[in-house]
Amino acid sequence: MSNPMLSRLSEQEYLHGELTSEIRHEYVDGEVFDRAGAGEAHNLIAGNIFSRLRDHARGGPCRVFISDMKLHVRTWKAYYYPDIMVTCDPSDSQSHFKERPSLVVEVLSPSTESTDRREKMLAYRTLPSLREYVLVATDKRQVEIYRRDEHDEWQLAAASQDEPLLLESVGASLTLDEIYEDVRLDAQPAGAV
Repeated sequence: MSNPMLSRLSEQEYLHGELTSEIRHEYVDGEVFDRAGAGEAHNLIAGNIFSRLRDHARGGPCRVFISDMKLHVRTWKAYYYPDIMVTCDPSDSQSHFKERPSLVVEVLSPSTESTDRREKMLAYRTLPSLREYVLVATDKRQVEIYRRDEHDEWQLAAASQDEPLLLESVGASLTLDEIYEDVRLDAQPAGAV
């Protein structure tokens, strides 16, 4: 995330501004942050995951969103743009943001990794509906799944190179080959977003 804009905004001012803005911004307790663009690997990975999850969700109660749908975290007074979000709650029906996802996926890049691993992870974990938070590397074939267990504790599971990755929250499985399809990991220049 880049530096915040200087003046603080109310949530209503932020939401109104996002309706007409040509670039996306994230919002945390009155501060607005420009959202960085993404590179080729990031876009391919997010697109691969989205297409697999969308195919899986078709005809069922879950809806899959990619990058342009805001996630509202009330307890943090925050709005984020997750790379991928799945909501299966029919009452989660706001047209410009969602509040009750079952699954959130963030594709890591050098400019967002620390925010995705710290701030967003802490914020997202306050969402009672969230069952899994997935972090996907762009510089190597690595996927981390943070899963809420029956005791409301978060457990880390790393994806195996050989086994399908099970996303229990939505009943879907993906392989690393599907996630990294067409992605050239060796082609990422230093500082790529």
